Amino acid sequence: MPANISPVADDRTLTLDMVNQFTFCPRRFHLMYVDGRWADNAYTVEGRSVHRRVDRLDHVLPDPGGEESKPSAGGADTSDSQRGEAGGKGDDRDDGDEPPEIARSVPLSSERLGLTAKLDLVSTAGDEAVPVETKRGRVPSNPLRSHETARVQLMAQGLLLRESGYRCDHGVLYFAGSRTRVDVPFTEDLEAHALDLIQQTHRGTHGTELPPPLEDSPKCHGCSLAGVCLPDETLALRAAEPDPAAPDVRRLYPARDDALPLYVQEQGARVGKSKSVLTIKKEGKELARSRLKDISQLVLCGGVQLSTQTIHVLAESSIPVIYLSRGHWFYAITQGITLRNAYARAEQFAAATDPQRRLRLAQAIVAAKGANQRTQLRRNSAKSTDDAVREMGKLLENVDRAEDVDQLLGVEGSIATQYFARFGTMLRPRDFEAGLDFQQRNRRPPRDPVNALLSFGYALLAKECTVALMGEGLDPW
Repeated sequence: MPANISPVADDRTLTLDMVNQFTFCPRRFHLMYVDGRWADNAYTVEGRSVHRRVDRLDHVLPDPGGEESKPSAGGADTSDSQRGEAGGKGDDRDDGDEPPEIARSVPLSSERLGLTAKLDLVSTAGDEAVPVETKRGRVPSNPLRSHETARVQLMAQGLLLRESGYRCDHGVLYFAGSRTRVDVPFTEDLEAHALDLIQQTHRGTHGTELPPPLEDSPKCHGCSLAGVCLPDETLALRAAEPDPAAPDVRRLYPARDDALPLYVQEQGARVGKSKSVLTIKKEGKELARSRLKDISQLVLCGGVQLSTQTIHVLAESSIPVIYLSRGHWFYAITQGITLRNAYARAEQFAAATDPQRRLRLAQAIVAAKGANQRTQLRRNSAKSTDDAVREMGKLLENVDRAEDVDQLLGVEGSIATQYFARFGTMLRPRDFEAGLDFQQRNRRPPRDPVNALLSFGYALLAKECTVALMGEGLDPW
């Protein structure tokens, strides 16, 4: 290691994947390791599948200074296919030379670099080691026959091997898509570049602002976080000249996937897991099953049991568990440790301590709610509600005039009074035939079927808002 490189000052140890992600795209790194966001796609799933074969066991490298090599945890394996995979200088040895030791899934770390990694495969012969990194695709068609990210990753592995006492002057990239290996020499320039990126990654873990997206980069095509990053939309908004007369631009959110909430209401049922599938059973009989990828949240209504293993896999998959009473009161939520959105939460708390910002937000909510209630009456009432609609319109004009939250609460209550006084006019004859009648709003507990349905709807709305806020790393309270 060059003498001008000092030990890292950061007390946080990086994983090699963090350096890879930063090298690939600093914005993607921030989303993953500062904000804690992640999304799978076909490429990430395929990549894990390719690595699965080499991740079966942790291995221990032989002692580079000892006369007798210590075998790896899984025993030395020197089959022809593995020697070919390892490649490097061992390919040119005479038949009488000692065959190399092969170790797979090797964990290494360096306190000085502040870096830890699990190496796919390492070929050792005496005190010389050659790291081999497996890639899912084909050999890139560029002069170096490899991408920058892969070369830096391999160089970082070489630095870790050197820290462990080995001589390491090159590595090998094995491309599973074309069954080809490419030698990567560890030049001084590549070493200096890798060390610089390790330092940048350490600094990036403390970044408070999301880096800008890449411009016209092929890396964005196929990136699993493109729907979160929104590079094209972000760059388009930044390039546009602001129009002072234009309203505020609504923040763009990517569309959700096809996952839906899974409600379990069968009393006495038990939710368990079988690999990536949730199973709902009662008294040994399977009632239903659902794949994890099809579930956005698990909602347990009343006396439904949940195994600890299922909680673990749901938390790991960022799927919240919602607890409702049998009567569908919203009690609690279990959420995995996902977004580490501390800076956004700090800004949220700062807004909560500002009376004017708090009032403006509350006014926007009350105005939207009151306008929706007024529209519901105007469209759906079976009787004339013109007087109530006019009165609600006047009250809505007072929303922006409220000088504090207490005044605003009074306006909101007056709008709700007008709305619920005519709520029964929106019921149809078939509703009354079914025993659904409404005289006034009551709750805790609701005393008739319509109020029970309203309370149920409010409970689900509160649950959805809580899940959405916690999903963004915000405090729902």
